[in-house]
This record gives sequence, structure tokens and C-alpha cells, in this order.
Amino acid sequence: MSGPHTLSARLWAVVACVAVAIGGIAAVTAPASADTGCKVDYTVNSWQGGFTAQVKVTNLGTALSGWRLRWTYAGDQRVTSAWNAQVEQTGRVVTAANVAWNSALATGGSAEFGLQATWSAANPAPTDFTLNDVACNGTTTPSQTPTVTPTVTPTVTPTVTPTVPPGCSGATVCSGFEDQAGSPSGDWQVVTPNCAGTGTAVIDTAITHSGGKSLRVNGGGGYCNHLFVGTTRDVSRVGPVVYARMWVRHTTALPATHVSMITMADANDGNRDLRIGGQNGALQWNRESDDATLPEQSPAGVALSTALPVNRWVCLRYEIDTTKQSMRTYLDNQEVAGLRVDGTPTQDIDSQWLRRATAPRPATLRLGWESYGNDQDTLWYDDVALGSAPLAC
Repeated sequence: MSGPHTLSARLWAVVACVAVAIGGIAAVTAPASADTGCKVDYTVNSWQGGFTAQVKVTNLGTALSGWRLRWTYAGDQRVTSAWNAQVEQTGRVVTAANVAWNSALATGGSAEFGLQATWSAANPAPTDFTLNDVACNGTTTPSQTPTVTPTVTPTVTPTVTPTVPPGCSGATVCSGFEDQAGSPSGDWQVVTPNCAGTGTAVIDTAITHSGGKSLRVNGGGGYCNHLFVGTTRDVSRVGPVVYARMWVRHTTALPATHVSMITMADANDGNRDLRIGGQNGALQWNRESDDATLPEQSPAGVALSTALPVNRWVCLRYEIDTTKQSMRTYLDNQEVAGLRVDGTPTQDIDSQWLRRATAPRPATLRLGWESYGNDQDTLWYDDVALGSAPLAC
């Protein structure tokens, strides 16, 4: 699969002055006899089979107390999730409406939201935006003027590389590595606990999930060939629930022997690592202090986990409650049953894990590779986020 491409298009729009209700999204209103007009920036970060879109709507007319943006996809795009707006799709028609906190649009004010979607045959950018059911044509229309000559010409802007990945603005860690070059630096530092060998880490521009850069880790076989890249941001006070999300891609199927890809020093366990990795070909959690695993390494337990797909980007999310033993893990928005801790011991899943009663308290975040056998892998990480609020893929 080739790396993703980025498409950015600026499309100009006119705002409606009417109120309409549609498919569960509340009606919105604008004052009568008001100037109308808006512009829309629709920026796409696309890869084979999927994309994210960041949408910015700017009000050029009289202030609005609510808004609803609608467009039609010309291809086979299907919206799967969204943030900062209520988004619904019927057939090829997509409707995005304000949420409570961004309903007001002053003159010159903007609202931004994002979405994630899939596509198969084609992914052309939409061109028929309407705001409050009035077609967008790139002008501001005074209420007392019968005709207006457009003063703004629709344009296509050059590609813009986002500096903040979608859906994590305000999180303690929110990085697409766009500020990095060559080797990790600044907010990201190479870490080789105990010993250093052949493992390397670079900022990659050839394979990315979004934007123009990602973190690539070349992990060697054998413990001393491990390598991690850790954030310098203080994550020790994130909570009470720690939410994490990242996009991961790797080249070699998880082995039968034990490996780790993500580690977090646990302040409630002597700063020994809480680890996400694999064993018996499936994703697992592992605790350094007593080598407990989640799920347990029985055939029934392993069957409740899942492999980590190779040669494509996957979204990995997890939640860690720092007040009680509760953890949940998701892969491409599907919860992994064998990676759930709920406080009640369940055979083959978390009975071993719950032998330790104290909830974990992550104090660091490191991304990389560590093999306790001779297994090697090349991994990419992108659009990494960690904070106190839920994070979407």
C-alpha cells in the first residue's frame, strides 16, 4: 500500500436565513432581513480506503445563533465518526450541525469540526456546500440589495500540512511529529533503558497516517536492541482516567514470544513499566513488576485478544482509570474483549492481572520496540494523543 496523500481545497459558501429540522439534528435559525455569506475550508488527509477531513466554516454575514452545513459526496465515501459537530449521513448527503458550545457564529467568526470516513473507488472533495439550506457561492449578500457582483473567486489552495493531528486539540500529548526533523528531538527523546544496541528511530516522510511526517522505529531482536521514543510532556497528572490514542503500522506479524511496543512507567508500582505488546501472536498488556499479562496466556485467553494487522495503519485506543482497576482497549474502534479489566476477576482474562489491587498511574509514554527473544520489526507511529478526555480515531 502506498503512503497517504493530502488534498486541501477551499470552497466558499452562502449562509441561509431560514430554519429547518433534519434527521434528528435540531433546526437552526438566523435573523430575518440579514446579510448572509460564509466560506468553507475542507482539508482532507487521505490514505487508501480511508481519510479524515477537517472542516472550517466562517460566517461572513450577520451573526447566527445556530448553523447546519450540508454537502453531497460524489464518490462512495461513508462517514464513520466525527468530533465537534453532530454529523449524519443519508445516502451520499452529509449534514453537520453545531453542538451546544459552538452554536453561535459571530460575523467573521468560525467553527471547526472533523470527521473520519472510508472510501473504496474514489474520494473527490465535495463542491456543493450549503449553510442553513442556502447554496454556497462565495459572496456576502446584503438584505436590501437585489443583486451583488461576486467579489471573491473560488480558488484551490496549495497543500497544507497540519501541525496538530485531528481530534486531540487540548490534550497533554497531541503530536503528528510535524515539528520534528531527522531524529526525534524536543518533545520526543530517544530512550534505551539499561543497554543500547541496533535499534534506531527516525522521523519518516515516506509513510505517514496524516500530514507529512511520522515516527519510524527499527526494532532489533534481543533485549539490548530495544529502543523507545518518549514524550517529554508531563503525563503524570493526566486523569482521573487516562485516555490514549495513536495510529500504528508495522511490517511483521506479532510473534509467539513476548514483545513490547508501548511502555508507561507506573508511579503506583515503583515506576516499573506497564506495557502493551504481544505474545502468542496476539495483543496483550504486560506488567513488568510481576510479569502478569492481560489476557492470561491460556488458549482461551489468547483467543479473546486479536492480532495486530500488518502493512496498514490501525487506530489503537486505550483507557486507564487511575482510581480503580479498570482498563479498556480498542483496535479500529472495536473493543478487544480479552484486554478489558473491570474489577471482577474473570478466568482467562484478568484474574492474574487483578492479583494486584492498586490501580496503575501512568507517568510516562514511550513508543518503540522491545523483544525478549530475537524478533525484529519496523513500526510507524502517527497522530499520537494522550489526555484526560476521550479521544476518537
